[in-house]
Amino acid sequence: MRRKSHTPPSPLPQRHGVDPVRVRLPAAGTWGTVREHLVERLSGAGAGVVDAMFDAGRIVGADGRPVAADAPYVPGLFVWFHRDLPDEVPVPFPLEVVHRDEHIVVADKPHFLATTPRGSHVAETALARLRRELDLPALTAAHRLDRLTAGLVLFTVRPEERGAYQTLFRDRRVRKEYEAVAPYDPALPLPRTVRSRIVKERGVLTAREVPGEPNAVSRVEVVEHRDRPGEPGGLARYRLAPATGQTHQLRVHMAGLGLPVLGDPLYPEVTAPVPAGDFRRPLQLLARSLEFTDPVTGEEHRFRSGRVLAAWACHTRWAAGTYDGPSDAQ
Repeated sequence: MRRKSHTPPSPLPQRHGVDPVRVRLPAAGTWGTVREHLVERLSGAGAGVVDAMFDAGRIVGADGRPVAADAPYVPGLFVWFHRDLPDEVPVPFPLEVVHRDEHIVVADKPHFLATTPRGSHVAETALARLRRELDLPALTAAHRLDRLTAGLVLFTVRPEERGAYQTLFRDRRVRKEYEAVAPYDPALPLPRTVRSRIVKERGVLTAREVPGEPNAVSRVEVVEHRDRPGEPGGLARYRLAPATGQTHQLRVHMAGLGLPVLGDPLYPEVTAPVPAGDFRRPLQLLARSLEFTDPVTGEEHRFRSGRVLAAWACHTRWAAGTYDGPSDAQ
């Protein structure tokens, strides 16, 4: 019987709620030193960055001691280090905690805040913020919400329980409901269930619908609609219930119906990038509710976001271009 390899605990503490990077040297390779492997593996970091980290003693082994640049390559060896944090524009909106117990934290995330560290968003993420604010360094995300989407996100307190909660999402045992503001088309029969095949390629900003067996299912219905001056049909507030969890699924399906979500910079077509720090036109999509049976306690959970979509609450100023940001409506 094959034994599972043991991963030693990190010798480095978190910084700003962000874990250190852990690298395990591959079992097979032709590198002579640890430095040679890391220079190749971290080639995108820029010339001289890895050498500077070795010189500063920032790359350490399981005992917490700095690893020398000329240390021989040992297959299976673990090393840790902290990357320099990118310059980030703070997201100036509150991250509300709607529920906290010894097992989970449910947060009501604002628009523009990423769920977990990724790319240029590291310390300014919901996970890093909650770790700092709640003093919960072991907190992890059970699922992810797009940076531009606001609403409910589930986090787990105990690492050993994370898998049980992630399995809820994998097995579609979480009932999720979203809300969106988009154009209203009185000629489009609703409610309806949209089924299609969606693919998202690495390195491409947008997902797309392609022929084939459906892997994305969304229920779309109108909650209410109102006229919008100068535009036929006006606006509507929609209730969206995804039965699957493909990347950008709801945004793709709404755009495919001819009802692109207001403030969407990707669908139906990619627009000019929004400058960092411009929070005036948040995507009008909100993860409104989460319902599930707790896999650890057996408790029935029903959580609801307290946020309000700005284009609906402040539709006159939104239409006139005088809306100043989501804090007006949240």
